[in-house]
Amino acid sequence: MKIVIRESSEVLSALIAERFINLIKSKPNCVLGLATGSSPIKTYQGIIKAYQEGEISFSNVHSYNLDEYLNFPRESDSYAYFMKENLFSHVDMNLANAHFPNPSDPEAYDALIKQDPVDLQILGIGADGHIGFNEPGTSFDSKTHITPLTEQTIKDNARFFPSIDMVPTKAVTMGLSTILKAKSIVLIATGAGKVEAINALLTKEDETCPASILLRHNDVTLYLDKEAAKDILNKDIPGVTFDR
Repeated sequence: MKIVIRESSEVLSALIAERFINLIKSKPNCVLGLATGSSPIKTYQGIIKAYQEGEISFSNVHSYNLDEYLNFPRESDSYAYFMKENLFSHVDMNLANAHFPNPSDPEAYDALIKQDPVDLQILGIGADGHIGFNEPGTSFDSKTHITPLTEQTIKDNARFFPSIDMVPTKAVTMGLSTILKAKSIVLIATGAGKVEAINALLTKEDETCPASILLRHNDVTLYLDKEAAKDILNKDIPGVTFDR
């Protein structure tokens, strides 16, 4: 595992965007694993800029999103809408190649991904260590599945809705074993609220911290700002390479 620590989320997002841009340049038909929420927005903006400047094309790119809400109150609350607004409508993405998990047949998503392996997956992390909507206690062997959201996740996501009562209480998400099939994984975490989750991730594999499954993968890079990394700024961790 590698950990990159920088002062600001802007710098981290630019570094991750560069990873995606270089991948698309070297493999125009690459497969991207995409996420929603606030964490990847600046990364997507950097990717869009590269497209607008003629550096890359999405015409042959495939994508698989981590998750989707169930029973969202408005179309604009869906993650498919989020991806269109924040990436797809700004590039030459063929929307037939943009995939989201289907709640009526969740495990079919795993079959698709097995045939079309993800080259680079971007992740955020919840304050409780969840990735995708794999809440604490999710089996490390989990495949794409429907899951109830914890009270904490509902509270965290309430900022995207007019009221907490409008936040969906269930979602369909890539499972932890599904995420681990990506060839390379990047995770971005910023702010003091992510300190405990990062510490738990790095301590040991434990299903109480779903993100700790990433310790099993041989190509993971954590991108942390100094607030999220404050407990490890001056530490050496076995098996971890630092770029401070």
